[in-house]
Amino acid sequence: MSSREWEKVLWKKHPYPDNYIPHTFLSSLRKNTNFKPYTYWPLVLAACSITQHLSTVFIFLATFIRIYDGSWDPRYLVWSSVAIFLLGYVIWEVLEYKTLGYLVKHADRAKTFKSSILVFLALMALSPVLRTLTAATSSDSIWALAACLFILNVLLADYGSLRPYGHTRDRLTSVLSMNAAISSSVVLASRLRDDLSVFALILFSVQLFALYPLVRTRLQVTDAFTYASITIFLPALSIYLHSSPTNIITLILGIVLVFITFVAPALLLWAQSYKNEIRGPWDVAVPQINTADH
Repeated sequence: MSSREWEKVLWKKHPYPDNYIPHTFLSSLRKNTNFKPYTYWPLVLAACSITQHLSTVFIFLATFIRIYDGSWDPRYLVWSSVAIFLLGYVIWEVLEYKTLGYLVKHADRAKTFKSSILVFLALMALSPVLRTLTAATSSDSIWALAACLFILNVLLADYGSLRPYGHTRDRLTSVLSMNAAISSSVVLASRLRDDLSVFALILFSVQLFALYPLVRTRLQVTDAFTYASITIFLPALSIYLHSSPTNIITLILGIVLVFITFVAPALLLWAQSYKNEIRGPWDVAVPQINTADH
């Protein structure tokens, strides 16, 4: 064998065979280079966004059931939605001030309320059309379609927080998730018997699936206490709305929410002990570009 030292370069001709392996081959072996160990409570806080989203879906379904069987007056739902919108907008302005450091301008505030009134009137005008949208479709098909759309909504939802400097995420999956939820709400509302019930349910769904996710992403990075409090309130409300003396759905719902919030983070902590990412000289070389002169 030649006494010339082997070098890891392709442009120089070596007196070594192509399959030559130097004795220092494994000296640069590295394990779990990019591994960042998780801790339990930050994972629980991150899982709260999933818990909140599932809770909003279950709250909407419970609301639909009560409007559908006539146990709730849709007028109360309309006024409740208006009150929730006003409360949510106040919370949004406070979070905007905490995140960006300035108050919302009067012109922007007026534009927001003008857009809200237009959406309110548009939904009111479209309610008769939406009520008869699926008149020729069987209810079994509607329930199956609504279930598939809500599953799609849960799978594609954006559970992350804001980007630095308060910028929101513009992801196609989050847009598809919102559209799936609103579409499911529309097909369910078409099973209701009067225009006011349709209007109330669609208005409530817009708040849950289009507006609340925006507030949730703000809360996730600005106020951990309020975020955790809402995480306790929403699952409790969803379980209460589905509760009945012989309702097994209540038990299943509670188990699912507890599993996602507390058990799933613990399983992730247990699984990360088996992580073993190996890097070495066989990996593709990463070019080092000096950007100091640019």
